[in-house]
Amino acid sequence: MTEENSKWLVVVNPKASVGKSGKDWPLIKQTLVNEGIEFDDILTEYPRHAIEIVRNAIVEKGYRKFISVGGDGTNNEVVNGIFTQDLVPTNEITMATVPIGTGNDWSRTFGFPLDYQQVAKIIKEGHTFMHDIGKVTYYNDGDPQVRYFLNAAGTGLDEAVCQTTNALKQQGKGGAARYMVSVAKCLFKFDCVHIRLEVDDQRVFDDEILSLSVGNCRFNGGGMMMMPEAIPNDGLFDITVIRKVGIAKFAANISNIYDGSFTKKMKEVIQFHGRKIRITSVPPHSIKVETEGETLTNSPFDFEMLQQSINMVVPETHQFGS
Repeated sequence: MTEENSKWLVVVNPKASVGKSGKDWPLIKQTLVNEGIEFDDILTEYPRHAIEIVRNAIVEKGYRKFISVGGDGTNNEVVNGIFTQDLVPTNEITMATVPIGTGNDWSRTFGFPLDYQQVAKIIKEGHTFMHDIGKVTYYNDGDPQVRYFLNAAGTGLDEAVCQTTNALKQQGKGGAARYMVSVAKCLFKFDCVHIRLEVDDQRVFDDEILSLSVGNCRFNGGGMMMMPEAIPNDGLFDITVIRKVGIAKFAANISNIYDGSFTKKMKEVIQFHGRKIRITSVPPHSIKVETEGETLTNSPFDFEMLQQSINMVVPETHQFGS
């Protein structure tokens, strides 16, 4: 086995938040240096590059600590690099983040500040939380594929908004305002989809939906509190289903979706909890799932919980048990 490297490896996605990550990286780098954090750094050059970087860094260079600089998508790639290697148990690896992206949904659950100096202090303090990881198996052209996620996944309107937002990012357009435009556009043209949902081997839902969110944490879709009761280390997925609902009613509840109260105020909302989930579309292969900005095809989608399987650096003041 390669000798363990005691330094952090900082993985920077310079395109996160429409280039803000790359622009701010010199400042972030100096802030980490000022805190006395020992690290090496590398910038990603293309989609999924961080997966390759992290996997190779563990196997070939002995790194066990990683800092993700970017958004939820960058976090997702770093996680997939960690979980697609089998040399080192994942619970022996530590991951930290510097949130910069459009949504920052994972960091919202733990109350991360957006000030770089404060984040650097959190990393230096090194308070860790044993975090659950979601694993989803899907069938791309009939071949089983696997993706891991730290925060959340979704289908229906969630996935449609993800695709539209990604297209805008490729055009150099991003930010919270653009995201809300994506939501509005998708809402008016989106057709509800029929799914069958199984939780822990029991069919619990078989009908049309507007959206379905599966999460370890509370936020998805750029600050929407889709899973307001989620606990990131309890070994359970939180599942929120919004049945077919009229555009006017959904729009009237937007503020309730951002504060999580929609789960109690909308009769079209159903919630479930479980360790194992299967989502099947009707007809087959008619839906896609997004995991932190990555679109996956095709159904069925099988979710499995990997409980407390990675050490995440979080603020010591977070509200969950260690």
